[in-house]
Amino acid sequence: MSTGTTDQGESAAIPELVIISGMSGAGRSTAAKCLEDLGWFVVDNIPPELIPPMVELGARSQGNVAKIAVVVDVRGRRFFANLKESLATLDAQNVKRRIVFLESSDEALVRRFESVRRPHPLQGDGRIVDGIAAERDLLRELRGDADLVIDTSSLNVHELRAKLDAQFAGEEVPELRATVMSFGFKYGLPVDADMVIDCRFIPNPHWVPELRPFTGLNEEVSDYVFGQPGSKEFLDGYAELLRIVAEGYRREGKRYVTIAVGCTGGKHRSVAMSEKLARRLVSEGVETVVVHRDMGRE
Repeated sequence: MSTGTTDQGESAAIPELVIISGMSGAGRSTAAKCLEDLGWFVVDNIPPELIPPMVELGARSQGNVAKIAVVVDVRGRRFFANLKESLATLDAQNVKRRIVFLESSDEALVRRFESVRRPHPLQGDGRIVDGIAAERDLLRELRGDADLVIDTSSLNVHELRAKLDAQFAGEEVPELRATVMSFGFKYGLPVDADMVIDCRFIPNPHWVPELRPFTGLNEEVSDYVFGQPGSKEFLDGYAELLRIVAEGYRREGKRYVTIAVGCTGGKHRSVAMSEKLARRLVSEGVETVVVHRDMGRE
C-alpha cells in the first residue's frame, strides 16, 4: 500500500478501519448505521479481499476518508475464507483496525428471525437453529480475534447504539440533524414527518390582497403572521417542546428528525413559521435544513 506520500508528495494518512461482523440478526445493520452517523465511511457486505484496496483509496483521499467501517458477513460466505489473508495484509501495512463482533443467544436470534418471517441465510432446507449453528461454527475463529464483542440478546436498538457511541464517539456528543419542512395540507401530509405542526389557526395572508403574491420568506408576510394573536406564543411553545424532544432524541440515539409545519397551501404561514422555528433550533445547536415543499405550487 502506497501510504507514505500522495502523488503531490504530501503525507498520506492511513484511514482507521473497523470491521463489523457477527451473527445474522444480532444487529450488524444497526451498528453500521451508528458508525455512519458518527462520520465513518461505511460499506456493507464487501468481499474481504477488497478491504485492503479500499483502505489504500482512503489513504489517497487527502484526509477526506479518515475512518472506514466494513460489514463482513455470511452473505459473502464464498469470500469469507479470504478474510484472514486480508487481515494479515492490513497488519503488514500498519493499518489501525478493530473487529467488532455482534453476538446473541440462540433464543434471541430465533425470536428475531421468526418475528420478521425470514429464513436464516445458512439454514438451507433445515431449521433456523440449524442455520445459526452453521454460522457459529463459521465465525468461531473471527469471534476469538475480535477486539470488541457485544452481546445484543437483551439489548434494544437504542441500547446497542449507546454502547457503540461510547466506543466510537470519543468526546464528541452525537449530533442531531433536523429538517424543518413547510407544506400545504391541501397537498397531503409529508410521509416522512416525525412531528406535524398546524398553523391554520393563524389568519391567512392569502386573504390580504397586498400580501397574496408574496410568500412567508417576505418580511411583510412574516410580520403579518407574527403580528397575529397567539403566533409568537405558539412559536415559543413549540420551540421549547422541540428543545425537550431534541434532548430525548439524543439520549435515545436518534440522529435525524423531520418537523413538518403546515398551513392550507404551504405558501405563507407555514413558510414564515418554519423559518423562525429553524432559527430557534440552530440557536440550540441543532444542525437544521429548511425545505419549503409546496411553495410555488399554486
